[in-house]
Amino acid sequence: MKTTYTITKRTFDILFSLFGLLLLLPVFFILISWIKLDSKGPTLFKQQRVGKDQRLFTILKFRTMVVDAELMGKQITVGQDPRITRSGRLLRKYKLDELPQLINVLMGHMSFVGPRPEVPYYVNYYSEKQMAVLSIRPGITDWASIKYSDENSLLSSAEQPEKLYIEKIMPDKLDMNLQYLQSASLTKDVQIIVRTLHKIL
Repeated sequence: MKTTYTITKRTFDILFSLFGLLLLLPVFFILISWIKLDSKGPTLFKQQRVGKDQRLFTILKFRTMVVDAELMGKQITVGQDPRITRSGRLLRKYKLDELPQLINVLMGHMSFVGPRPEVPYYVNYYSEKQMAVLSIRPGITDWASIKYSDENSLLSSAEQPEKLYIEKIMPDKLDMNLQYLQSASLTKDVQIIVRTLHKIL
């Protein structure tokens, strides 16, 4: 990517993530209290993801599932997954569980816009060409996130959800991300953010 765009993008990320964290501080306190009252366990969910240049980082989310959910099933959630808590269903519906990723953006692990970061298990399925998406910082949102906003519903209707994800959904997402790499710009990033907010609302 062009150096000017990269610098401008990082500046945008720092300023708006800091502004977002300060603005949403009361919301954070409310959500933390709700999660605590709803189920036992920590309020934050931490998971290893593969970031820029294949470096592992810890992604932050508000916890929407029971403690040790990953030990009870697959790393993808399907439909009305019983591991999801009551508060978690609403947090997921409006993407509120993603808010702590503003910290990841501020720390430089992520950007507002970029390919969604995967767990190492699924990155092992990437082809050499697809590995190119790891040349930039992963993002909170991208075109693939907008297209597959109902991903859980798609997976719940499949006989083999994980097979569908690995063989169909994930490759399509990666194709969209590779296209993004070819024409990324701050204008397009803003368009993706606006479309994401519109989709959520």
